[in-house]
Amino acid sequence: MTFRFELHQTDGLARRSTFHTPHGPIEMPAFAPVGTQANVKTLEPRDLHEAGAQLILANTYHLYLRPGHELIKRFGGLHAFMGWERPILTDSGGYQVFSLADSRKLNEDGVIFRSHIDGSLHHFTPEKVMEIEQALGPDMAMVLDECPPPLDRAYNEEALARTHRWAERCKAAHHRSDQALFGIVQGGVFEDLRLQSAAFLRQLDFPGYAIGGLAVGETKEAMYATLDFTCPALPIDKPRYLMGVGAPEDIVEAVARGVDFFDCVLPTRIARNGQLLTPDGRMNMRNAQYAEDHRPVQADCTCYTCRTFSRAYLRHLYKAGEISALRLGTIHNVHFMLELMRQIRDAITAGRYAAFRAEFLARFRITDQATRHAQRELRAAARMQGN
Repeated sequence: MTFRFELHQTDGLARRSTFHTPHGPIEMPAFAPVGTQANVKTLEPRDLHEAGAQLILANTYHLYLRPGHELIKRFGGLHAFMGWERPILTDSGGYQVFSLADSRKLNEDGVIFRSHIDGSLHHFTPEKVMEIEQALGPDMAMVLDECPPPLDRAYNEEALARTHRWAERCKAAHHRSDQALFGIVQGGVFEDLRLQSAAFLRQLDFPGYAIGGLAVGETKEAMYATLDFTCPALPIDKPRYLMGVGAPEDIVEAVARGVDFFDCVLPTRIARNGQLLTPDGRMNMRNAQYAEDHRPVQADCTCYTCRTFSRAYLRHLYKAGEISALRLGTIHNVHFMLELMRQIRDAITAGRYAAFRAEFLARFRITDQATRHAQRELRAAARMQGN
């Protein structure tokens, strides 16, 4: 069997599992660094290997526009094109298309939009998106869905019906047995709509299920509450993927509610802005307090950046505008996220996830400034600026 999900252990609602794919197993809970343009910005595959990345995400919308899915197919698919032999996930491009509010037109057949690159006109239908994703050749592909504002009840009702019809069409048009097509549960923050969506998609028997439409404007409390009633409605024997969520505190909370894997631009994007992750929260490496600090970013971190350089040196690189600052910061943040996932898996295996969650959240400092930064960063990502 090409794809196989093994649920090894539960600790409360937290799940320790393995998802077997054609390009290797994914030990879950897991985090996928985002490689929008078939590249995690500033990093190479060997950097991702050293950090322990099990999978990455690439963006269907961006790769369709440039260099084109047909060209990538001629090169043997994404794995061969980018030199990455481990699992790859592609989104459907729907989120990016729907973020182009002023340059797209929606109808029952799909969505017509103008490229953010050159203004050319394009048409995404469920069938077209399946053609693109099958040509790209990732291990996991997403159906085309509509991501409406999470608090707009009327819009969510209309969009959900359309998303379900598109899911049926995607499944009918998908023919690669070596690619797992995931359904995407939508419905905003509304419990009845989320349960309706989960029930409908379960009938289509997808190999996995994504939870979309969160971390797009609702409060953290509303996101957690939505996961509280959505996760139990999904199959126990299939992987659960929370799309676009990557703040460490949100991952810790989502795992406690039964989510298996995640992706987000946040760790790589904030690294390029000088914001580095630690168990105590974010560090702004541009701050004057680090000008003569001999310590590494994180004392117990084994990443190349922390093994080699001081906070003072990193601050100098950021202040001087050196490209290496972006790379070294990204190496650390990706390592931090993947180490967090290793700690989460170990805690579930040991039956102490509740204690781990409490300890992590008590230590990890979330400031209002960090929250504002995160909101700006994710809004910027939605405006098509990549990973």
